[in-house]
Amino acid sequence: MSEEPLISEDDDPTVLEARIEAGGVRLDKALADAFPGLSRARLQALLAEGAVRRDGQPVAGGSAKAAPGLYTVTLPPVAPAAPQPEAIPLTVLFEDADLIVIDKPAGMAAHPAPGSETGTLVNALLHHCGDSLSGIGGVARPGIVHRLDKDTSGVMVAAKSDRAHVGLSALFAAHDIERTYIALTRGAPSPAKGRIESLIGRSSSDRKKMAVLRSGGRNAITDYVVETVFGAPARPGAAPMAARVACTLHTGRTHQIRVHLASKGAPILGDPVYGSGSPAAPVRAAIADAGLKRQALHAAVLGFVHPVTGEALRFETTPPEDLRALEQRLSQL
Repeated sequence: MSEEPLISEDDDPTVLEARIEAGGVRLDKALADAFPGLSRARLQALLAEGAVRRDGQPVAGGSAKAAPGLYTVTLPPVAPAAPQPEAIPLTVLFEDADLIVIDKPAGMAAHPAPGSETGTLVNALLHHCGDSLSGIGGVARPGIVHRLDKDTSGVMVAAKSDRAHVGLSALFAAHDIERTYIALTRGAPSPAKGRIESLIGRSSSDRKKMAVLRSGGRNAITDYVVETVFGAPARPGAAPMAARVACTLHTGRTHQIRVHLASKGAPILGDPVYGSGSPAAPVRAAIADAGLKRQALHAAVLGFVHPVTGEALRFETTPPEDLRALEQRLSQL
């Protein structure tokens, strides 16, 4: 799950580092040797921008002699191209002049990003809504006030007017939104009902992953209830083979549910990032039979007060076919 308003993991700059052991040659040449993926011209531009540091201190001027030390080069995010409208079918749950609520399919990214430049919800909304889509989100993300991971299905809201965008963003920032997700997990969290509260931030070992941290990061709160267990435990007191878990969010950190359930020893089935360890053989067979190709997570409920009309809105959708098929097979264990 990924619902930080207008924040994407792809917004982070890339930081490269290399150690230069011997100085004496021109700095731009030494850097080109140390960073073979960057041309001397590119490095000269980065030096001029103050993006190169030696031992934490900025350096400038490619013609200067290199000094030994640890050099870091910060590459800014690639400027996004303006997304184009695409005639992609949408399952619309609600729409008025200010906002639109859709049931996003798995496999659709919320907005363009490296590796998902087309076929996104933004591309579909630009075609469906035309010029009415709110522009506050910027060139690459018009109308987007929150996100679901590409391979998470379920209910999303987008802003069509700027006043709705401002109001929805305020609701998400205040966590004044009802959000419940259905997850199918390896094993089951214990106890069967509880609250997970932790700090979540970037993993120190892999910046594409989030992790529960002892310090730093941001506070994250998830309430969960084990609704159904599948497969008898291997021994008394052991966990079942799998479970259906309902998770209610009180914050919206990047990958929050995926990280929190994994921290309880019950990662989401099919999760390629946080699903460490292999499920039991019957569960693996059920996943294969169901044709699951993604994490088994669905945003089932989204409720909020319409930021313009004041109407209380609540939307609930059933999990799509792949999750229903998996749950049906798990029920036979």
